[in-house]
Parts: sequence; structure tokens; C-alpha cells
Amino acid sequence: MTDAVKGPASYFPSIEKKYGRPVSEWKDLIRSSGTTKHMELVAWLKSEHGLGHGHANALVAHTLAEDRTR
Repeated sequence: MTDAVKGPASYFPSIEKKYGRPVSEWKDLIRSSGTTKHMELVAWLKSEHGLGHGHANALVAHTLAEDRTR
């Protein structure tokens, strides 16, 4: 039995399906945006790329958390 994905990553399949880009591309966009502020990134993804708040928030949270552990 596999464990269910939890947290921000649980949104990834629906993000890829709805917006037609792999999560890796979204992460690259976030990292190249020029900011590391969570809510600025969420607002940017919503206004510039048409993501919903939950999807944008999940991508930003996961990406910033990854970057903190690098």
C-alpha cells in the first residue's frame, strides 16, 4: 500500500492537468521571478499566469521549502 501524498504536493497532479505544464516548469518560473516573498509570488502566479490561489500557494510553498533545504 502506498502512502497518499500530503501537503502542497497533493495539488501537483491537478495543477499539471489544469494548466498544462509540469510542476518542474512552474518551479523554474518561481525561481526565476526575481522575488522570494511568498505572497508576492502567489499574487504574481495568479495575475500573470492565471493560477487559482490554492494552486499558486501550493507551488510557492513547496518551492520555497525546497530552496531552504538546499
